[in-house]
Amino acid sequence: MVLACLLEPLRVVRDQTGADISWSILTDGDRAVTSSSGLSVSPEMRIAEAPPPDLVIIVGGDTFRDRKGATAPRILGRLMQGATVIAADTGSWVLARGGFLNGRKATLHWQLLEEFAEEFPDILVSSDRFVQDGEFWTCGSAAAALDLMLHFIRDRFDASVAFDAGAMFLHDNSRRHGASYPDQAISQSVSPKLKQIVVLMSKAVETPQPIPILAKGAHISERSLHRLFWKELQTTPGRYYLLLRLTRARELLRYSDLAPGEIALRCGFANATTLFRSLRKNFPNDLREKCQANP
Repeated sequence: MVLACLLEPLRVVRDQTGADISWSILTDGDRAVTSSSGLSVSPEMRIAEAPPPDLVIIVGGDTFRDRKGATAPRILGRLMQGATVIAADTGSWVLARGGFLNGRKATLHWQLLEEFAEEFPDILVSSDRFVQDGEFWTCGSAAAALDLMLHFIRDRFDASVAFDAGAMFLHDNSRRHGASYPDQAISQSVSPKLKQIVVLMSKAVETPQPIPILAKGAHISERSLHRLFWKELQTTPGRYYLLLRLTRARELLRYSDLAPGEIALRCGFANATTLFRSLRKNFPNDLREKCQANP
C-alpha cells in the first residue's frame, strides 16, 4: 500500500503529461520478498547492476530490524549517490542502520518513533507526517506517503500537475451529479481554516466569488488568506480556485453528456471558448477530444 501511494501519483503524471518517468523494482538482498498481506515482489535486476537513478524510494517492510541478508550499506550508498531519496514507513530504519541519516531530521511510522529515537540517538526524530532534510525525504504511513509524493510532484513539476495527481486518488467516487468534489483533493494534513476556505470555493464554482469575499466568509483577512495558501499549498488562493474550477470542468467533460457551453457555465466560465483556452493554458498536455473539437 505504501509503495502504491508513492508510485501511482508518478504514474498519473507520466500518463497525463507525457513526462519521461520510468522505474525499476529492486529488493533487499536481490531476492523475492513478501508483503505483510502476502504479495510477492521479485526484483527486476540486482541493486549493484541498477543504472544511476534520479530518485530512490525505500520501503522497509516488516523485517526492517533483521540484518540477515540485508543489502550492504556501501551498495545502497552507491545506488543513492546523487539521487533524491524517499524513505517511507520503516524505510527510515533501513537508512538509519546504514548511517545515512546521522545528524539529519527524519520520521517514520508513528508506532516506532520512540524506539527509533532510542536506537539511533544521532538522528533528529520528528513526529511530522513527512520530513525533508536535504536530498532525504521521510514519512510514516501510506496516507503520509501520498501527501509526501504530491508535495514532491508540486516541487518537481507544477502545482496544477500535483493537483491533478491528487484529484485522481482523493476525490469522492460518486458520479451522481456528474462530477466529484475537487476540494477533497487537498491534503488531509492541511489546517481546518484552509479546508473551510476551500469548501467555500467548492460551493461557489458556478458563480466564483472574489477573494476578499471568501476571506470575509472565513473570518480571515485577505492578507492572511494569501499567506495561508502560500504556506500550506505553495500557491495563491486565486490559482487554487481556478484549478478547482478547471478540475470540475474536466470531470464533466470526461464523465457527463453535457454540452461544452453548459459545462463552462457550471464551472464559472463565460463560454466554452474561454473554458478551453484556460484548459489549454493550465493543462497543455491534456488535450481531450472534446477540447480539440472546440473551435
